Amino acid sequence: MKLKLPTIAAALLLAACGGPGSESVERFIMPAPSPTMEQDMAMGEAYAKSGGGTAPSEPAARQYIAYSHSLGLRLPVKQIEPVMQGHVAACNAAGPSVCIVTNSWFNTYSEDEASASLQLRATPDWIETFLNGIDEEAEQANGEVSNRQTTAEDLTVSIIDTDARLNAQQTLQKRLEELLANREGELGDLLATERELARVNGEIDSLKSSLKALMIRVDMSQLSISYETKRNPVSQGALSPIANAFGDFFYNLSSALAAVITAFAVGLPWLILIGVFLWIWLKLVWPRIRRKKPE
Repeated sequence: MKLKLPTIAAALLLAACGGPGSESVERFIMPAPSPTMEQDMAMGEAYAKSGGGTAPSEPAARQYIAYSHSLGLRLPVKQIEPVMQGHVAACNAAGPSVCIVTNSWFNTYSEDEASASLQLRATPDWIETFLNGIDEEAEQANGEVSNRQTTAEDLTVSIIDTDARLNAQQTLQKRLEELLANREGELGDLLATERELARVNGEIDSLKSSLKALMIRVDMSQLSISYETKRNPVSQGALSPIANAFGDFFYNLSSALAAVITAFAVGLPWLILIGVFLWIWLKLVWPRIRRKKPE
């Protein structure tokens, strides 16, 4: 059976309209139900059978929420690195499927000041357990929790939209493969169909990657921990300004004397010049002015 030109033209028109976000594809192609939709339908049927009345006309969509947590710890300078390394070890012990360290750094500025940062991704259960015990851990290290913040981002629309576009492209992929299964027809039409199939395959790979990245953000929350120094009021660093002032006493005194001598040396010529003009005024000019006034 040979492929007719109208059939191939209709297939290519359908393929050209099958880009991301196209409404024409959604009218001609009915996406296969995703696992989430099947679960929602099953829950609705079970609700109806259990005597809860008729099942809802529209199954409730699952909410996909990505959580981000921020935590700040204020610890003694000698406790910052051990505490951070303990958190890294706990994450590594949980395994890459539960917790992954994405970034970490530690800086020492002086004997009394240091800072560190740790960023990781972990399952919500692991992060919840970690946050529940952080107050006690900070207290045992003679530190405190300086700040705690949790933000949530709703990715439901993005995930459902990406999943629907993926199902539509996969359906279009099957139809193009069926067209290529019969090699009879014009060579140009077959080549055009193969190019469209290659484009659809690339779009499917891109949508799968995007959907996987979105699901990772939902399944594994982000946790950022910052470590800063808890200052001791009687530490060596707190008394260092006084010690530096005593140590620089003679240097500051000599610098002040040098400034006075320099100022005197710079102003001495001006003082001599002013004195000469003042003597001329008092001895020569002013007496003549006084003699002329009575006349």
